Amino acid sequence: MTAGNTAISSEIRKRIEERLSEIESEHSVRILLAVESGSRAWGFPSPDSDYDVRFLYVRPRDWYLSINARRDVIECPISGLLDINGWDIKKALGLLLKANPVLLEWLRSPVRYREDRASTQLLRALAARVSFKRPARFHYLRLGQSAYNAKIGDRETVAAKKYFYAIRPALALRWLRTRFDPPPMDLPGLCAGLRLEPGLDEAIERLVVAKSQTVELGTGPRIVELDRFIEKEFGLANAAGVPDSVGDPDLLEDANLVFREIVDSGI
Repeated sequence: MTAGNTAISSEIRKRIEERLSEIESEHSVRILLAVESGSRAWGFPSPDSDYDVRFLYVRPRDWYLSINARRDVIECPISGLLDINGWDIKKALGLLLKANPVLLEWLRSPVRYREDRASTQLLRALAARVSFKRPARFHYLRLGQSAYNAKIGDRETVAAKKYFYAIRPALALRWLRTRFDPPPMDLPGLCAGLRLEPGLDEAIERLVVAKSQTVELGTGPRIVELDRFIEKEFGLANAAGVPDSVGDPDLLEDANLVFREIVDSGI
């Protein structure tokens, strides 16, 4: 399937880059990775979709040697279409050890605004060693069921765009059920890597193309192909058990080594 209009214009990229540089100066941090995390990275943006920029940053070494607890996030006020927030590298590494699905998506985002490759290679090497299936299944099932029950459920007519927030988690759940690698975050990548029922790919693509061309898709009758697939995957995920995996005993210490290397690289 095609991805719709996910390209980021040079003008927007410049605005985002300028804002990231301002954040570095204002907060005395160094940004390691900045990516798109919303509908533009998921492969189904509208013409007026926000730019959901998420970043990982590191502070000078002495900041981490303080006794008092300090904030480990940077949250910026939304400005126009720019929604920009970030996590400290220490927080990110703690979440990585828990196979946090959101962080793992950031590391695989198809839209990147800034990247320190030496640091992200270390992070992705660690991410490849975590046991991701249990937290990922719980995350996508909760995310998808919440969207489906709240906006689609038993209604006869639905806002068509609400399907996106159930179909992406449902596709990710099938990926987790049928493959061994982590699911991609974008809809085209998920569809390309799965064997889908006849007509399902076409139904998804029609929605993607329509959403890329208009601000409001409007409401309409239920889409049977999507309902059947979503309900099937949610049902299978609810019924399936994911066996406990054996943790990597060296992962914590290796994460500490990565943390020190990333912090020291900025000195």
